[in-house]
Amino acid sequence: MSKKWKVILDCDVGHDDAIALMLGAAHLDIELVGIVAVAGNQVLEKTLKNTLHVVQHLGLDIPVYAGMSCPMVRDQTVAGEIHGESGLDGPVFDELKISAQEEHGVNYIIRTILESKEKITLVPVGPMTDIGMALRMRPEIRENIERIVLMGGAYGLGNYTPAAEFNFLADPEAAHIVFTSGVPVVMMGLDLTNQALADRSIIDRMEGIGNKAGKLFGDMMRFTLESQRLFGLEAGPVHDVTAMAYTVHPDLFEVKPAYVEICLDKGNCYGRSVVDFYGICGKEPNALVGTGLDKGAFWDFLEENLRMLP
Repeated sequence: MSKKWKVILDCDVGHDDAIALMLGAAHLDIELVGIVAVAGNQVLEKTLKNTLHVVQHLGLDIPVYAGMSCPMVRDQTVAGEIHGESGLDGPVFDELKISAQEEHGVNYIIRTILESKEKITLVPVGPMTDIGMALRMRPEIRENIERIVLMGGAYGLGNYTPAAEFNFLADPEAAHIVFTSGVPVVMMGLDLTNQALADRSIIDRMEGIGNKAGKLFGDMMRFTLESQRLFGLEAGPVHDVTAMAYTVHPDLFEVKPAYVEICLDKGNCYGRSVVDFYGICGKEPNALVGTGLDKGAFWDFLEENLRMLP
């Protein structure tokens, strides 16, 4: 049976990134043609290692590439206080026996898009550095990108500064390139992703599947429960999973068209996503922005797909 969507996942694994990876690998309508690791939650050496661990642990036959190790312009920042020293604290993996492909991740993205007979969907769920670099190096790839479904930003408050969400703050210039590229963009920001909260009952439910994927979900999200208490939350959002889920099941979500601008002024608002739902700026919408989630159906959908994995 042919797959409906050809997808490249660009991620900084990361607890919620790993679950997005599992969903992309499991869903019958997704052909996850490749995974690119980018620096974000932790430095590239760690996010790449984490990506390879998840792929090996679940026995997935998906090539992994190393992308950008630093932002396009700003100094690097990581989120060790959220994801731990390794970037994926919690699970214990066997010794790593697989390795990344030799081709650089940005070159892989460009080559794959240009050579594909079908349009490629990009799902970046970390900083947008790899996608921004690819669009700058070869802007013609825009013509063969179906859409970019990303996790990042917020139309309300940030989570790393009062103004900015982490993925956009980690590389605001790359996010700016994505939103000004002319490619259709779907933005799953904090206002949406904070509705996808994995509390203890959800963790128990996924662990109850009884396979490696369910146990991995539990090992990761039990760690996340502790880190989220820094923000006064009693559950861990699976932010990045919403982007992968939207790719194949948009009916789970409420979205609104808006013009989105990324603040590049290097002050308190650096990296903020300014979302104009009401057309006050007089500019045409450049994105669909997630606003609502059918929570029950979302968790049913995720459980159904995790059951498809080892």
